[in-house]
Amino acid sequence: MKKIVKRVIFISLGLSSLFLLNACSPGSGNMEQAEEETTVVEEEEKEEKIPSPLTKISGKIDGVKINMQYGSPGVKGRKIWGGLEPYGQVWRTGANEATWIEFESDVLINGEQLPKGKYGLFTIPNESEWTLIFNKVWDQWGAYEYDENEDALRVVIQPSTSEDLQERLHFRIKDSINFNWEKVKFSFNIEKDKGNS
Repeated sequence: MKKIVKRVIFISLGLSSLFLLNACSPGSGNMEQAEEETTVVEEEEKEEKIPSPLTKISGKIDGVKINMQYGSPGVKGRKIWGGLEPYGQVWRTGANEATWIEFESDVLINGEQLPKGKYGLFTIPNESEWTLIFNKVWDQWGAYEYDENEDALRVVIQPSTSEDLQERLHFRIKDSINFNWEKVKFSFNIEKDKGNS
């Protein structure tokens, strides 16, 4: 690993770095500099092994505590909609494990009732509208064992497009729950279901 670091420094800094490399060589008594540079390389390699980092968020809407977890993939120059994520097929709405969402109170999703609990959050992307799915089996890998019979709620939503590219998929909990990846965005409203409180 240290040899790799030395070559990178030599190429980027030129011959004048030769004195720096000698000063950081084993036995020179100045190993601290070399160790810091090695750590940076190791961290970069570690990041490459996690292309879709796991992200956890939480917040409150209308007094309802909401927790979410999702894998956050990057676009990486790929065709996403109708390509990597085919139209008309159930998608985990993230990467790796299925995205999940948890409500600590009964809620209304765009006016539709959903009991408090933890759900797998799946979607079916299409060009003009998406289907948003809350599935009772929240702990599953991807959508490979997705079972429509376990759906607690399905809601049709309309996505919008943006001029700006969002490289990495993300959700935000604000006045609604907002999704943004590549140039596609959608949101859905959350209200406390006061009739079932």
